[in-house]
Amino acid sequence: MTDNTARAIEAILMIADEPQSIVSLGTALGVPVKTIKDALAELVADYNGETGGVRRGFELREVGGGWRIYVRSDYDDVVSDFVLTQNPTKLSQAALETLAVIAYKQPISRGQIAQIRAVNVDSVVRTLVSRGLITEVQTDAETGAILYGTTDLLLTQLGINGLEELPLISPLLPDGTEDFDVDASN
Repeated sequence: MTDNTARAIEAILMIADEPQSIVSLGTALGVPVKTIKDALAELVADYNGETGGVRRGFELREVGGGWRIYVRSDYDDVVSDFVLTQNPTKLSQAALETLAVIAYKQPISRGQIAQIRAVNVDSVVRTLVSRGLITEVQTDAETGAILYGTTDLLLTQLGINGLEELPLISPLLPDGTEDFDVDASN
């Protein structure tokens, strides 16, 4: 039964846009969580070439509270080159910079982002919200400003489970940026 379950999970993960939790997979397939866990372990071993087959160009990883198929890091350069030449809808430099500020300083208002970047960020923030990479998380009690934070989609796109996995940014910045050497969960 595990082999059929593994192949069914594989089929679901191939078409899923976001990571799938063990519970959602179990519900979809009508099998117990233990069976799903065993099948996922079987797929991980299969993709890693541990069952006598070849090591695949993709791997199965647990991220963002669920499981998803990713390109194996060995092939990042090849896939990155392909995506950059075939996909013209990448984020602008301004959007990437704004997204980094939000990821490291969230929750944060547009005004605070604009102060850090020293430019108006209204259109960039709207773009990031429309792409589902950031969202309104709360309102500042003192100012009434909307505060933004990153979404699970961003975690999924980065292939990480949480913001604590982001690298420290302070070693990459010039002096005078001590405030950026914060725990990513702030």
